[in-house]
Amino acid sequence: MNPANPNAIPRACVIGWPIRHSRSPLIHRFWLKKHGLPGDYVLREVEPEGLAGFISTMAQEGFVGCNVTVPHKEAVMPLLDRIDATAASIGAVNTIWREGTDWIGGNTDMIGLLANLDAEAPGWDACEIRAVVLGAGGAARAAVAGLVLRKAATVTIVNRSLDRAQRLAAAFAGRGTDIRISSAGQAAAALGEATLLLNATSLGMQSKEPLELDLAPLPAGAVVYDLVYVPLETDLLSQARARGLVCVDGLGMLLHQAVPGFAHWFGVTPQVDAALRAHVLASF
Repeated sequence: MNPANPNAIPRACVIGWPIRHSRSPLIHRFWLKKHGLPGDYVLREVEPEGLAGFISTMAQEGFVGCNVTVPHKEAVMPLLDRIDATAASIGAVNTIWREGTDWIGGNTDMIGLLANLDAEAPGWDACEIRAVVLGAGGAARAAVAGLVLRKAATVTIVNRSLDRAQRLAAAFAGRGTDIRISSAGQAAAALGEATLLLNATSLGMQSKEPLELDLAPLPAGAVVYDLVYVPLETDLLSQARARGLVCVDGLGMLLHQAVPGFAHWFGVTPQVDAALRAHVLASF
C-alpha cells in the first residue's frame, strides 16, 4: 500500500541499466491477470548515478517494491534499511520489499535456481552432490550458496580468474562443503566425478563468446544446468542432450525467482506452470 494514497493500486518494477531486455513484466502481469489482482509491474531504467535518488523516492512514486538487476545488485545494498540473511551471504540484492517503513533487500536467485532444479531434474540431490560451477560472479555465488544449503559434498569452481574463484570459495568455507577451485584446462578431473555441471557465466549467451568445454568426462547420470536462457537451447545443452544427459535450461530460474517478490508485493504466492512458461517463451 502507498501510505500517501491508500486507494492507489500497488505497483512494482524492475530497475537496471539498461533494462529494455527484461521479461519480468511479462511474468508479473501474467500472474496479476491470472489471480484477478489490482496492480502493475513496469520497467524502470535507472542510471547508476540515479540509484540513490530512486530508492529515496520509491515510496512517494507509489512503488511497493522492485526487482534489481545489473549493474545495481551490489550498489543498492547500503541504500536499504535491512538486508536479509540470504542476500548478505550472496553479497547481492535482487528483490526489495517494504516492511512497515523499512525497505528490505533480499536475494531470490538461489531460491529460483534450486526450485528450477527440483522441478526439472527431480532427485538431483538424492545422492551425494558433487558439483562443478562455471564462473565466479553473482550467479555463481547464488549457485554455490544453494549447493552449500543442500549439503553438497564438493563444489569445484571453474573460472578464468583463479583469484576471483578463491574469494568465492573463501566466502563459503567452513560450512560442511569441500569447495575447490580449478582452471578450465584442469577441470576434467572434477567433471569426471560430477553429478551436476552448472554454467553460471554468460558464455554461450546470444552475441557472447561460446562456451568451449569438453563434456566427455561427465558421468552418464550427470545433470547439466545452463543459467543462460537466450538462446534457450545453448550449445552446452545441445551437447549434453546428445550424450543423453539430463538438461535444465535457465528460463525456469527466471520464473521461479520471481515468486517471492510477487508474494511480498501483491499478497498472493503464485505458481510457476506450463502456461506461464509458454507465455514468456512467446516473447523470444
